[in-house]
Amino acid sequence: MRGSISGILVFGMVLLSVAPLLAQTDYTVDLSEIEKEIEKIVEKPYSLGGFLEFNPVIFGLDRDSAFYRLRFFDDDQGNTLEQYNYGLRLEGSYKRGITSLFFRTNTLLRKDFEGWHDKTMLFEGNVSLKPSPGLSFDAGKKVVKWGKGYAWNPAAFVDRPKNPEDPEEALEGFYLLNTDIIRSFDGPLKTAALTTVLLPVYEDINEDFGAPGRINMAAKLYLLLYDTDIDFMVFTGGSRTTRYGFDFAKNLKTNLEIHGEWALIKHFEQMVINENGQGSLRKSDVYSYLIGIRYLTPQETTIIFEYYHNGTGFRQKEAEDFYTFVDDSYGTFLSTGESTRIQQASRLARGAYGRPNPMRRYVYLRISQKEPFDILYFTPAITFISNVTDKSLTVIPELLYSPLTNLEARLRGALLVGHNHTEYGEKQNDYRVELRIRYYF
Repeated sequence: MRGSISGILVFGMVLLSVAPLLAQTDYTVDLSEIEKEIEKIVEKPYSLGGFLEFNPVIFGLDRDSAFYRLRFFDDDQGNTLEQYNYGLRLEGSYKRGITSLFFRTNTLLRKDFEGWHDKTMLFEGNVSLKPSPGLSFDAGKKVVKWGKGYAWNPAAFVDRPKNPEDPEEALEGFYLLNTDIIRSFDGPLKTAALTTVLLPVYEDINEDFGAPGRINMAAKLYLLLYDTDIDFMVFTGGSRTTRYGFDFAKNLKTNLEIHGEWALIKHFEQMVINENGQGSLRKSDVYSYLIGIRYLTPQETTIIFEYYHNGTGFRQKEAEDFYTFVDDSYGTFLSTGESTRIQQASRLARGAYGRPNPMRRYVYLRISQKEPFDILYFTPAITFISNVTDKSLTVIPELLYSPLTNLEARLRGALLVGHNHTEYGEKQNDYRVELRIRYYF
């Protein structure tokens, strides 16, 4: 089985390195046929599309790391793991008069060391009413997309957090009621918009958002002022504590944009353990912020850089205490067979200690080049995500090739670098290699 997935990934590398040359062949375009297709699309009040995906992955395991020991302390998996992912994404819309409908579903079928698993989720499903150009109402499951950051959004109070390793991937929304009021003006203030959100949390509705039995409220005021996008946000309710936010984005030049976010979270509670596994509850007001740039060079190289301060994260000593507790608990299990302590550490790892970017200071850098050496439809890129505090990082090179309008192949790896008791040094994997092929329809 390991040989088969390795063959698939080698085939992907050959495809990405050779296939771009095929794109140099001449072809002709029949504009009349394109116009006919556009007319058909314009006439249709509905749309339906999505993609099929095949995504094999090889994980190179770090058997001495904290998170490997937490997951496999009683079931050694060797040096590598293989995983096969098969996906189906469906999305569609329908519009009639002032009413429109939208849905997005995600189905995943996975084969890994534990066997076959499948899961279908409704990412979004909502109805929208737009009685006038400046007024709209939405009800249902929706992603509201607050914040200007690319890899992180500390002010996205009613969205799920992005995966900074793949921030453009679609997210699952929450069930909510949303209202947008938009007005345009002459002068320095060109546009103002007010968005309000009601987000209920009950046993079967948004149960993973926070404390149940509450209706939460959020609002965002958007201003286009002196050609600068500005947002002010507020969130209150009982499921999470009150928080305030601000973001901005401005083009300093046509090819240079600067953006930032800031968030204040009131009465934030966090459970912290010491090296013996004894917990204490910390409660305080914390703030997070982000500052970043996006720059496009004349050679069509895109550079994205962001610095992120995560006020909800752990300090370095607190993270090191957790890793020490894992080491001691694993040693106890090996010597006595007693698993109580390491199971306690596993529960902590499924919570705040195991979330993406659990500490306080991070840097994100992504460099991508469109069609280098005139190779059509080909984009190589490299991404660096670094924990500034403990000086560990992950490096993610990738090759993206789209030989056809509806076909995309991406080969990428991830190399995790760090010493003992650092974030990326204690991850389950040393490296990851994956091939993703998507066919859009």
